[in-house]
Amino acid sequence: MIVGSLISYAQAIALGLLQGVSELFPISSLGHSVILPRLLGWDIHQNDPYFLSFLVATHLATAIVLLLFFWRDWVRIIKGMGRSLRDRGIAPDDNDAKLGWLLVVGTIPAGLLGLLLEHPLRRVFASPESAAIFLMLNGFLLYGAELLRRRAPETDTDDDARLAKQVGFPHAFGIGAAQALALIPGFSRSGATMGGGLLAGLSNRDAARFAFLLATPIIGAAAILKLPELFGPHGAGIRGQALVASLCSAVTAYIAVRVLLRFFETNRLTPFALYCGIAGAICAAVIPFL
Repeated sequence: MIVGSLISYAQAIALGLLQGVSELFPISSLGHSVILPRLLGWDIHQNDPYFLSFLVATHLATAIVLLLFFWRDWVRIIKGMGRSLRDRGIAPDDNDAKLGWLLVVGTIPAGLLGLLLEHPLRRVFASPESAAIFLMLNGFLLYGAELLRRRAPETDTDDDARLAKQVGFPHAFGIGAAQALALIPGFSRSGATMGGGLLAGLSNRDAARFAFLLATPIIGAAAILKLPELFGPHGAGIRGQALVASLCSAVTAYIAVRVLLRFFETNRLTPFALYCGIAGAICAAVIPFL
């Protein structure tokens, strides 16, 4: 591997800052990671082994931030699941237990589809041109979810109780399966989850909250599974850059989750749909000439 093909610290900072925002904002972190190097003329390609190892570290940082941000919720959820296992059933009023199993049901299809489809989809679609087109389609997906959303009355003041009461197990399974779209650069994992939440009757804020809770085990498990690659031969020459990028990703991920939960109290997915549609169209037009 030639030295010129490795990631510089300046590039690592830029990619880390971008990862923390684009992973949680419904705008596709993978799509941006494919498009940005081409726009800036960097000799980095999404399927380069060392770049995949580099991305593992930034994804793990995002998962850790989500876990720490919602740690009180996770303590309640784990205790609730423990009660359900002890009692061999979910009590009608045990919202924490139901939410926990909803997250399990949503994680299973996302995890299985990720293991089966990740490499084939990346090989086929890992080009800036296709990522730009799918980013544009992601905008249509977000806008369509807002148009087709099913509004349900919010009768509970507790965030997790509302999620447990309004999301059913079929909804959770469908939302988890829909996240397979995020394996295609340009489609957003959080966007698919938020869109599914809206169709299930959640408010924008609750849909975002469910997306962040569901993303924590999925992103974390995928990153941990691939973490040995960072310490193997594919991580040679980029471990320092990966650490710097992870710290940057953690900072912007923390800011992103706080901003989004407040933003969705009164706003919708529409601005992100417009951004993806316009940015995708511009990049699709410009990239072939770079």
